[in-house]
Amino acid sequence: MKKRYIKKGAKKFIAYFQNFSNTYAPVEKLREIYLQAIDEDIVQISISTRPDCISDEILDLLEELKNQIDISIEMGLQTANYHTLVKMNRGHTLAEYIKAAIEIKKRGFELVSHVILNFPQDNILDVIETAKILSVLGVDGVKIHSLYFVENTLLGKMYKEGKIKASSLNEYVERTIRFLEYLSPNIVIHRLVADPPREGTLFGNWNLPKIQIINLIEKSLKEKDTYQGKYFFKWFNPKTKKFEKK
Repeated sequence: MKKRYIKKGAKKFIAYFQNFSNTYAPVEKLREIYLQAIDEDIVQISISTRPDCISDEILDLLEELKNQIDISIEMGLQTANYHTLVKMNRGHTLAEYIKAAIEIKKRGFELVSHVILNFPQDNILDVIETAKILSVLGVDGVKIHSLYFVENTLLGKMYKEGKIKASSLNEYVERTIRFLEYLSPNIVIHRLVADPPREGTLFGNWNLPKIQIINLIEKSLKEKDTYQGKYFFKWFNPKTKKFEKK
């Protein structure tokens, strides 16, 4: 990948440990893997993981490596609705996400969280609450995803049996806008929608290219004359860090 993009003029890179849970191994094995990614062209290591795969030992290792290179941690919350977390078999609770996020921020790492805004059993209040929790925790970035269904998974089986349905595109756009309105303006939006897997996907992104969905969200923001953080200061006072009764 480096050789490919060097030809296009790139000079510096981020080593992204993206797929699966990249802190799920003994500490010494992780040290060996992470060190392989450090060279003069790499300016950051970005590590994607889960709340239940974060421990003091892992954070000690990453703090050790932080002396050599910048470290960013990506961690999925998905939704503030803890009932949905159980139903979707996430393997962690809301409290475990909050605990892990606090520990990560306490160590001074950049934290990027992933959310899915259109779970069928979630409503608009869940979307707003998710934005509020991420804002209170002071996460640095957010990656927003739409829910997709894949073959050979429990969710895929439920979709084929008609036990769970995909939301409409309009609903996804509306939920994304509402999420942004209550999100701290200090949080960087890394992604408004992601690409589902190329193979085995039963349903994903309403069979539209990602750019079309992004364009719809941006168009709707302009039409509604709204923006990220529009309602943030109505419920959170950043100076006193107190919740407003509104």
